[in-house]
Amino acid sequence: MNILGLSGAVGHDCSAALLVDGKLVAAVEEERLIRDKHAKGKQPRQSTQYCLQEAGLRPDQIDIVAYPYAEIPLTSPARWHYARRHWYAPDRALQAIFNGNRIYRRNIAAVQAMLTDLGFDLQKTRLMPVEHHLAHASSAYHLSGFKEKTAILGVDGRGEYASTFFGYGENGQIYKIKEFYEPDSIGGMYGAITEFLGFEMLDGEFKVMGMAPYGDPSRFDFSRLIKRWPGGFKVDNRLVNTVGLRRYKDDNKGYFFGQGLVDWLGKKRDGDEIDDPYIDYAAAVQALLEEVVPELVDYYLGDVLRETGKLAYAGGVALNVKLNQKLIGRPDVNELFVQPASGDAGTAVGAATFVAAAENQSIEAQQHVYLGPSYSNEACIAACEQHAQKPTWVKLEDTVAKAADLLAAGNPVAWFQGRMEFGPRALGNRSILGNPTESGVADRINAQIKYRERWRPFCPSISDRVAEQIMQTDHPSPYMTFTFNVAEEWKTRIPEVVHEDGTARVQIVTADSNPRYYRLLDEMEVRTGNPVLLNTSLNRRGEPMVCSPVDALNMFFGSDLEYLIMEDVLVTKDGNGD
Repeated sequence: MNILGLSGAVGHDCSAALLVDGKLVAAVEEERLIRDKHAKGKQPRQSTQYCLQEAGLRPDQIDIVAYPYAEIPLTSPARWHYARRHWYAPDRALQAIFNGNRIYRRNIAAVQAMLTDLGFDLQKTRLMPVEHHLAHASSAYHLSGFKEKTAILGVDGRGEYASTFFGYGENGQIYKIKEFYEPDSIGGMYGAITEFLGFEMLDGEFKVMGMAPYGDPSRFDFSRLIKRWPGGFKVDNRLVNTVGLRRYKDDNKGYFFGQGLVDWLGKKRDGDEIDDPYIDYAAAVQALLEEVVPELVDYYLGDVLRETGKLAYAGGVALNVKLNQKLIGRPDVNELFVQPASGDAGTAVGAATFVAAAENQSIEAQQHVYLGPSYSNEACIAACEQHAQKPTWVKLEDTVAKAADLLAAGNPVAWFQGRMEFGPRALGNRSILGNPTESGVADRINAQIKYRERWRPFCPSISDRVAEQIMQTDHPSPYMTFTFNVAEEWKTRIPEVVHEDGTARVQIVTADSNPRYYRLLDEMEVRTGNPVLLNTSLNRRGEPMVCSPVDALNMFFGSDLEYLIMEDVLVTKDGNGD
C-alpha cells in the first residue's frame, strides 16, 4: 500500500512523506525546494512531486493521502474550552462555537485543489484527515521501534484546538489519556516569551534554549505564567498566548504576549546580545518548562513508564533538548525516542503512519532521516559550470581524506553528500563541519559563515566508538535530539562543541547509518586523536538548509566559506584547492 502524508495545515512547514508498504521511503520539507523559510501559507506541491519521483510512482498509484488536520465536533470539549477561555475576544469565542471547523474546510479545499492539479483522481484516491496531535503521536510511536506498551507525549503550540497530548501505544494502536486545549499551551507560552526576547516564533525557541545557560533562573519567578495543580494547568493569557485587544502591539505589529507582560518585565528585547536581564528571563522560562512537563508526565504517564520505561515524544517542544535531557534522567524512563522531525513538518510522516496502522499495515521503525533529494557528481559539476561565479573546482580521488586534511588544518568545510536530511538537524549530509579542537572555529563559523548570534552553541557528531565515553551513558542519540553532560576529560579535548553549561547536543554516527561520514570521523581520529566533528546545518541565518548543488554554491559565495565539497567535487575560491 502506498500512503502519501502531507503537512502544512497550521499555515507553515508544509512537507510530504511517502510510506510504501509500511516503510518510509521519502520525505522533504517544501521550504528546501522553494527556498522560502517555513513556506508559510504554501502547499506541499513540489515536495509531493519529489516523493512520487523518488519512489517511481504516479498519482494513480497512491492509495491514500493522509492529512494531519481533522474536523472537531461541537460535542468535543475542545471548542467549548477555547470559547470560554477567549471570552475577552468575542469574535474568536463565537467563531469557535458556530464555525469551529472553518480552517479545516479551507485546508482540505486547498489540498484537494493541489492534488487535482498534480493529476490525482480524488474519486479513486482516498483523502483521510487525521487529528493533528494524533499525527504527532503516531510519528513518534509508530516509528520508535518500541514493541512494549509505550507512553506517548506530544507538546507544541496548537493543532486544531489541542496543544498538549498524553497517551499510550499498545499493539500498534494509540490511546488518548488526556489533551489540553488552546490557549492553555505550554508551547505557546514558550513561543510568546521567545517573541518577547526578540526572536521569531518557529525559529527563536532554539535561541532561547541556547541563551538560557548564561542566565540565573532563580532571579525571576515565572510561575505566574502558568497556574498549576495536580494533573492540570492554566496559562495566564493576560501575559502570554494573548489574542485580540490584549495583544501587545508595537509599530503596528501584534505579538503573542500582552501589555501585562511588558508592565511586569519591561520592554521587549532588541538586538543579538545576551544582555541583562533577558538572559535571566530565558533561564527562567526554560526552568519553568523543565518543571511543568515532568509534573504532567508524572501524573498522566507515570503508570505506563513504571511498567515498561518507554517514552515516545513529538511536537515542536520535543526539539527542546534540555527538557529531553531532563526526561532521560528520570528513573522511570529507560529509553526516550524523539521524532527527529518533531515539528509540524513531521506530521506528514505521522499522518501517513497513523493511517497505515489503521489499515493494518506493519510499520518499519525509523532507521535514518536521509529521505530527501540526492545529486550525482555530474550534477554537481554541471552546477559549477553553469554558476555565475564560475567557481574553481576539482574532482577528488580520495574525498574523505582531503576533507579530513582541510578540517584538521583548522578550516571549516561545507560538506554536501547523499540524500538531504528530513527535519531541522543537519546530520552529515548537508553540513558545515569544523575541527572541535581548533580554538575559535565556532566563533568563526558564527560570525563569517552562519551570520548568527555569537553565543549560539554548536553540536558534535561523534563516532559510536567513543559515544559512551563522552556522554557518560549508552542512551541512543542518532538525531541530535538530546543533550548530555560531557565527561570532564572530553571538555578540554573538544571545547568548541561544549556549551556554557557543560553539555553537548550529540549525534552518534554509526557505520551503518552513514558510512562515508563515519569514515570521515575515523580519519579525523587519525589526524587529531578525536573521532569528533563540529557539525552545523549548511545554510545562512534566515535561510532553509541547502538542498541542491545550486543552493550550496549560492550559499558558498554568499559567505566566507573557503571550501565546499559536493560529493567528490571540491569547490574553492581563488584557486585554494591545493
